[in-house]
Amino acid sequence: MEPRSSGLQRLVREVAKFGAVGGAGVLVNLGAFNLVRHLSDLPVVRASIIATVVAIVFNYVGFRYWTYRDRDKSGRTKELTLFLLFSAVGLVIENGVLYLATYGFHWDSPLQSNVFKFVGIGVATLFRFWSYRTWVFRTMPAREAVAGAESILKQESQRPAPSPMQESQRPAPSPKQETKRPAPSQRVP
Repeated sequence: MEPRSSGLQRLVREVAKFGAVGGAGVLVNLGAFNLVRHLSDLPVVRASIIATVVAIVFNYVGFRYWTYRDRDKSGRTKELTLFLLFSAVGLVIENGVLYLATYGFHWDSPLQSNVFKFVGIGVATLFRFWSYRTWVFRTMPAREAVAGAESILKQESQRPAPSPMQESQRPAPSPKQETKRPAPSQRVP
C-alpha cells in the first residue's frame, strides 16, 4: 500500500506545478509584451494588457490540464467564469503596478517597463495562487468526502466489538516449521 502524502507535501507539489505553469506564463507574458510594444505604437499599459490576456489563456490550459487536473471537473462554466474573474483582478493588480511606475513616477524606459511588469506579475501571482486554489480549481466537494467518511464510521459502529471470549477462541497461529539439519557427526555417508 502506498503511503499517503502529508498536506504539506501536497501543497509543495501544487506550488511547484503552479510555479512551472506560471513561470512559462511569465515568459509568454513578457514575450508578448515586448513583441506588441516594439511592433506597434500602443502605449505601454495597453501593450501589457494584451500580453496579460494572452498569458491568461495560456495559464488556464496549463492549470486545468496539468496543475489541477485531479480537481473537481464538474461545473466547467462556473470554473471558467471564476477563473476569468480572478484573472481580471490579477490583470488590474499587475498592470496597476506598471501604470503607477510609468505614469506616476515616469519610469518608462524599456528596462524599467519590463522590471515593473515583472514586479506586477509577482504581486498578482500571490493573489492568483490563493484565488485559483480556493475558488476556481477546488478539491472534490466537501459534502461527498464527509458523506463517504460518515458511511465508513456508521459501518464501523454497527460492527459488534469482539468479546474477550471470542478473542480466546481464535486459533493460535501455527509456528513456522524449521528444517533441522543433522549434525556433521550424524550424517550418513
